[in-house]
Amino acid sequence: MADWEFAHIEFLYALAIIPFLVFWYVWKYWNRQTVMSYSTAGFISQDSSIKSWMTHAPFVLRTLALSAIIVGLARPQSSSSWQDIKTEGIDIVLAVDISSSMLARDFEPNRLEAAKEVAIEFIKSRPNDRIGLVVYSGESFTQCPLTTDHDKLINLFQDIKNGMITDGTAIGMGLANAVNRLKESDAKSKVVVLLTDGENTAGSIPPITAAEIAATFGVKVYTIGVGTIGQAPMPVPDMFGRIRIQMMDVNIDEESLQEIADLTGGTYFRATDNDKLANIYAEIDTMEKTIIEETQYEKKYEQFLPLALIAMGLLLFELMIRKFYLKSLIADV
Repeated sequence: MADWEFAHIEFLYALAIIPFLVFWYVWKYWNRQTVMSYSTAGFISQDSSIKSWMTHAPFVLRTLALSAIIVGLARPQSSSSWQDIKTEGIDIVLAVDISSSMLARDFEPNRLEAAKEVAIEFIKSRPNDRIGLVVYSGESFTQCPLTTDHDKLINLFQDIKNGMITDGTAIGMGLANAVNRLKESDAKSKVVVLLTDGENTAGSIPPITAAEIAATFGVKVYTIGVGTIGQAPMPVPDMFGRIRIQMMDVNIDEESLQEIADLTGGTYFRATDNDKLANIYAEIDTMEKTIIEETQYEKKYEQFLPLALIAMGLLLFELMIRKFYLKSLIADV
């Protein structure tokens, strides 16, 4: 990026003399004119008018040269600046429960859609990190590996829905899959954000065993329990396929989620509505900061030489007009 500045900007105040010089010249010119009367003006040609105006050229050129010299004395400088930015990103895997209980409507419009919306905003807020997505229900799979292509990640996030895999809640499998995506990472910080609304009811890996594996690979796990306390409205199809709302008990294994967080150096959060869920992700965003180092460089270039050349050119042009053009006008007279 190029910027302009003056090393001695105080010299620019001298430009204030230019209007006074112009005023003085005009005043002097009009006061030395003699009033002449003619019976006819037919003999005054356009050419003589042009020649008359040319007599002012030396003053104009000299004034412009003086202006260029003053600006040159102020030492105009251009500067180019640039930054070296070093980022030390964090590798993050979002592990999201997509079991049928995530369709409960104690969140707007339901738990799963609320979790998707908040997580997408979290992704947008971390442009320097590699982020991946793991989903789990009765089993687990990777929806998106670690990537910095967040637009692609967001599109894949929006595509997840209940019913993609066998129903159930395999928390241990979901966490183990997320850790597997991070174990080869050389990032300074490796994080899993595990979201669920239930208890581990499926899968071959217990949640605590998965947490111990995470701790072994230096993966920090933030756990989020989603759901109101007590009961939540759940859409349930009747025998005719019609959806009716039925109040269901909310059973979150908070003890295991707290232990997973403790074992890995993370934190357990409980979200009971959309706002609290958004605040949780905002808090995690604050706790896991990407390191960004910026080094500013600047180089200055002196720009007085072009102005000096312009001033010399103007003065040389004035000299030529005086020596040749105006001298010939006097000779013609």
